[in-house]
Amino acid sequence: MWHSLTSDQDLFRDTTARFLDSHVPLARLRKDYRDHPAGFDPAYWTSGAELGWTMCLVDEADGGGSVSGRGAVDLALIAYEFGRHAAPGPLVDCNVVAAALSGQAGDLQQSVLGELIAGSAIASSALGAAPWQRPGEASVTIRRDGDDVIIDGAVRPVESGKQAGHLLVTGRSEGGMTQALVPVDAGGITIRALKGMDVTRRFASVTFDNVRAPASALVGEFGRADDHVSRQIQNAAVILSAEAVGAMDAAFAMTLDWAFHRYTFGRALASYQALKHRFADMKSWLEASHAISDAAAEAVADQTSLAAETASSAKAYIGEYGPELAQDCVQLHGGIGVTYEHDLHFFLRRVTLNRLLYGTPADHRRLLAAIQIGQEHAA
Repeated sequence: MWHSLTSDQDLFRDTTARFLDSHVPLARLRKDYRDHPAGFDPAYWTSGAELGWTMCLVDEADGGGSVSGRGAVDLALIAYEFGRHAAPGPLVDCNVVAAALSGQAGDLQQSVLGELIAGSAIASSALGAAPWQRPGEASVTIRRDGDDVIIDGAVRPVESGKQAGHLLVTGRSEGGMTQALVPVDAGGITIRALKGMDVTRRFASVTFDNVRAPASALVGEFGRADDHVSRQIQNAAVILSAEAVGAMDAAFAMTLDWAFHRYTFGRALASYQALKHRFADMKSWLEASHAISDAAAEAVADQTSLAAETASSAKAYIGEYGPELAQDCVQLHGGIGVTYEHDLHFFLRRVTLNRLLYGTPADHRRLLAAIQIGQEHAA
């Protein structure tokens, strides 16, 4: 990341980097966590929460806060290190849900928020409706039934669905989007584990069959959650983009080192003109990804008028070029690059997965077009 950092931010990032180096080196991920049910040790996540991983987007009045007062920027620093280490843990969803619950007055919301900040529990986002969707494309509907709300539909993938204690469900309602916080053991919820491409990230398919929740479970107002959902997607885009840039950095550095030290026909790979052009392309993608990721974090932290556009632009650009860069790195390594024993696949898996979460590049380009059309109509 190329932010101009304060000494506190430098310490925050460096502490996380050293913690990840010590607790989740790639050799341990390969050996211990490939078949782990959660993909990580709960004690590891609790220790990370104590370092401040889950409070950056939470108001100080709710027990949160960040080292610089610009939560999205501080969290992007952590996400970058997560990507550079291919680290495990539900960093995205826990922060998205924590930010959504911050400022909510309900007892349930405050109780779950406290657990998220402490790292003693996990909550996941079940995004069954999104702003880039056309009418009728939402996979979850939420309707009123007296004083309760009824949730129907299905969402996949949901990160840590099997490990989460609560789900922040987003669905389409008459008049707009609605969000509700429901426990995973509520009647009518079925959670089925899915196979995933990332070594340490776990996902599930969640089905809601006439799930009844009290009005007190609502997060925000019924049918009026569109702006809140938009902000949550911006937060997710910032985290996922920064994490992908960290993974791109690690993969590129690893490949550059390989090219200078691997000899063929008496010459280093890096000396061949054709490969120099490919490295130049990758370097330009990487630098541009750094720039747009930083711009998104700063715009979202400051909630500028361009926050939504910048976050979606970052998600679309990095989602396109992150996997492209990682695939080139694999190809330049030759046969060893496709082996499980080599470290490169950790980063390829991470950027490929991040491309798909909280909207694909195509989804975010569609959202950008909708924002532009809306601005032209308002002019």
